Amino acid sequence: MEGLLPIWKEVGMTSHDVVFKLRKILKTKKIGHSGTLDPDVDGVLPVAVGKATKTIEYMMDSQKVYTGEVTFGFSTTTEDASGEIVEQTSVPADLNEEMIDKALQSFIGEIKQTPPMYSAVKVNGKRLYEYARQGITVERPTRKAQIHSFERTSPLVFNQNQQTAAFKFKVECGKGTYVRTLAVDLGLQLGLPSHMSQLTRKASGGFTADQAVTLGGVQELMEANRIEEKLYPLETALSGLEQVEITDALFEKIKNGSLLEKDSYMPPSVDRLVFVYQNKAVAIYAPHPSKTAFIKPVKVLRNEL
Repeated sequence: MEGLLPIWKEVGMTSHDVVFKLRKILKTKKIGHSGTLDPDVDGVLPVAVGKATKTIEYMMDSQKVYTGEVTFGFSTTTEDASGEIVEQTSVPADLNEEMIDKALQSFIGEIKQTPPMYSAVKVNGKRLYEYARQGITVERPTRKAQIHSFERTSPLVFNQNQQTAAFKFKVECGKGTYVRTLAVDLGLQLGLPSHMSQLTRKASGGFTADQAVTLGGVQELMEANRIEEKLYPLETALSGLEQVEITDALFEKIKNGSLLEKDSYMPPSVDRLVFVYQNKAVAIYAPHPSKTAFIKPVKVLRNEL
């Protein structure tokens, strides 16, 4: 079995849970996912099966779309609704939508983020959430993130009983963006503690919500011998890369990992090149690190068709 499978991950499951269950359902071990989703987050989780696992990093580079909710009034240890309250204050009555919209616009473009303690980022060989569970706070590396759009999609709603206020949003962003941290940083900009109270990933890895299937749906497709209907070819993950169709003779060289002359195949502005044979991607090439006149394979996807 080979291909890309956009899964709709439900709330309460980890991304690892999805892969574990899929290995049993699909009866194959070679499965990986592109872009971790927290247990409290539902949405699109692209999964690669078989040889398609070699393309996971290219799916991770793709733009992502989220919808969710930001709540002002208190912040939490995890930056979302599942954590313990860290700071709490009443939301002033003069907080308005114009102020929020102006603050949202300030995040457009390249920003810097500090990953939350409850995240999978590694520091000194250990994941941050492992430190957090032990009550240890460590210095976290600052990361760059690209925000393409960040907009309010609902009115600002005040909760008089809880003395909070919330609104729904949509964000389009690049890889490695912590949407939880966006919610917290937005509150800081407005002088209020805040957290991400709900989040759904609508698009990732080139796949959208309407293409995704639940684990239950995968089980049904397998039982009906129709799983191929939902498997997308691994070439889907490489659509953003320059592609070159090759001859029989060149296929023989490429499948064995031969070096090729750079000037003959790779334009100056390109740093990754996909060689395609009979409509199938067979290898991804990049400039050779020391032999500057040549390109070399970084991934051989298929050495037989």
